[in-house]
Amino acid sequence: MIVGRYAPSPTGSLHLGNLRTALAAWASTRSRDGRFLLRIEDLDGDRCRPELIDRQLADLRNLGVDWDAEPIIQSQRTDVYTAEFEKLKRFRLVYPCFCSRRDIAEAASAPHGPGPGVYPGTCANLPATEVAERIAAGRQHCWRIRVEAAPTTFFDALIGPREIDLKREGGDFVVRRADGWFAYQFACAVDDALSGVTEVVRGADLLDSGARQAWVLDRLGLPVPRYLHLPLMLGENGARLSKRVGSEDMDGLTARGFSPDSVRSYLAWTLGLCGTGERITMSEVASRWDWKRVPQGDFHHQDAILETFR
Repeated sequence: MIVGRYAPSPTGSLHLGNLRTALAAWASTRSRDGRFLLRIEDLDGDRCRPELIDRQLADLRNLGVDWDAEPIIQSQRTDVYTAEFEKLKRFRLVYPCFCSRRDIAEAASAPHGPGPGVYPGTCANLPATEVAERIAAGRQHCWRIRVEAAPTTFFDALIGPREIDLKREGGDFVVRRADGWFAYQFACAVDDALSGVTEVVRGADLLDSGARQAWVLDRLGLPVPRYLHLPLMLGENGARLSKRVGSEDMDGLTARGFSPDSVRSYLAWTLGLCGTGERITMSEVASRWDWKRVPQGDFHHQDAILETFR
């Protein structure tokens, strides 16, 4: 059985681009009578706002997106992540890193450093005695996963093969943060595998995350889902939509007189499923779904076209 999912983070209300991705993920699953799951990715305590969860769920329901089980709440799954993390530790696939952000920036920008944004591996091979002494002394540390053996080609079922060399593009990445919370790349990968997700549909801005998550799953010996990274929906000015900078959400659209049906139909139009101004039901979204109909390249929101669905 196909098992798909949508996994919003409660850092803001869902904008048109988020809703478009949710609709595509749902349609890709339902078009093949698959099971669809919802996951709330709320591990970033500094940015996540619990009160937004109900609002996001309501927006998805209004759009017509449904799911087949109670939503998975990441902040409630620490025990699950800990068990998988201990496997990585047991096989020495991760190591504690004591570097500050400043340490990393200075080492990466040194004359023979790996370059901006790349972790230089400073703590990768510290003697065990030194590691133990630092931990005993209470030194703050995160945990990083080794990527030196990671493949350099990542295959996306929509975009095709892409060269993503994890060693050169960031280096050993964090799987458990210094505050004890698990990092997005680790928790997301574990949840997909353990909840039986077979297909991940999300925005193309997360393509590099796909390579990292596939590597985590490979190290854990867990199944890797089929990834499809949907081209982004941009604003009319070409800028990326963002939950943090006031991009229009369902409430804003409703205030302008657009019903959930009109929003759904407009989003279906952006995915090549209907004509301009044509109203479309969720059952029709599923029955018409075909990845070959989805336009290539990033899509620019067009308010004039949205008006035709009013």
